[in-house]
Amino acid sequence: LLLIVHFCAFNPNILFLFVPLCHAMDSKVGEVLLYYCYCEVKDPEKLCAWQKALCQHLHLTGKVRVASEGINGTVGGSKVATSLYIEVMLSQPLFKDILCQEDFKSSAGGAHCFPDLRVGVFKEIVPMGIDPKIVSYKETGIHLSPQEFHREVEQYLSQASQGQSDTILLDCRNFYESKIGHFQGCLAPDIRKFSYFPSYVDENLELFKDKRVLMYCTGGIRCERGSAYLRSKAVCREVYQLKGGIHKYLEEFPDGFYRGKLFVFDDRYAICSNEDIISACRYCGTLWDQYKLCSSQHCRQLVLTCPSCHNKGLTACCPVCQEKELKVTSRASGQTLKEECECTRRRPRVPIERVLQRMLDAGKD
Repeated sequence: LLLIVHFCAFNPNILFLFVPLCHAMDSKVGEVLLYYCYCEVKDPEKLCAWQKALCQHLHLTGKVRVASEGINGTVGGSKVATSLYIEVMLSQPLFKDILCQEDFKSSAGGAHCFPDLRVGVFKEIVPMGIDPKIVSYKETGIHLSPQEFHREVEQYLSQASQGQSDTILLDCRNFYESKIGHFQGCLAPDIRKFSYFPSYVDENLELFKDKRVLMYCTGGIRCERGSAYLRSKAVCREVYQLKGGIHKYLEEFPDGFYRGKLFVFDDRYAICSNEDIISACRYCGTLWDQYKLCSSQHCRQLVLTCPSCHNKGLTACCPVCQEKELKVTSRASGQTLKEECECTRRRPRVPIERVLQRMLDAGKD
């Protein structure tokens, strides 16, 4: 195995000599890996080609983003394949002494969790919409281990309950992620994309003035650039971020201060560590946290609809899409309607936080 890893770190095509011998490579027992590595990449195209060949030979599916600032990936496959993938990545000279074993977060899954494999070169490894040369990952906030973050949140909630906190617990994810799971007492911006986060910060600078900010996201990558952007505004007293994200926190504190499900960007939509359900069916209000895609073929919004409502045909994200679905179903094949969604049209792109009280109220839940 070590010999395979050594050669694959330089030429993944060598794997074709060994893959046919590894029946376990196609085993149904698998997992999904989540990782990122910020480092200087002089030839992103070359790294992209190497990464694509490596994943293909290991029968991995998923999404990998490569840029001059590093690599960001989530891939699924058998445990044999993912273990070999980690070993090869750690042996790659480009990541040596930067990427380590604990940087890979794993969860039950496999190749079936993704429709295909997508590897590409981009300007950013996480799409914030700000040139990496302007806001660099090198200017990030202070990293806190899960244990340190847990203690900080515990102290924050204690002080917030007495109305004495000078801290903001900030969720850097999108609204549909925090909707089904979040830390108690957090401020969860009602934004649809991470590329809206800089504008959110700009519109709410007064909120962050002289505050200690504790940031978190799924695996840590959005906090790297997000905290750097917040620090660039020079309004916060201190900016901290959860190292390894919620993923690593839940490994150590499955029944800690994070309640509900953890949203993931694959066909599972969510993974859980506790039994809490904090969201509700869009139609009847019963507790429900299992997303499905809107039934309208023109919409990619996620909808929470319980089995009872789903069986009644309530399968769209909003009345506009529900009506459109009925019209499309009755129309001749080939005819389409212009995409329009009430959910996105009525949602403010960048919400302005008027008061901090709802954060304090949330901390009492």
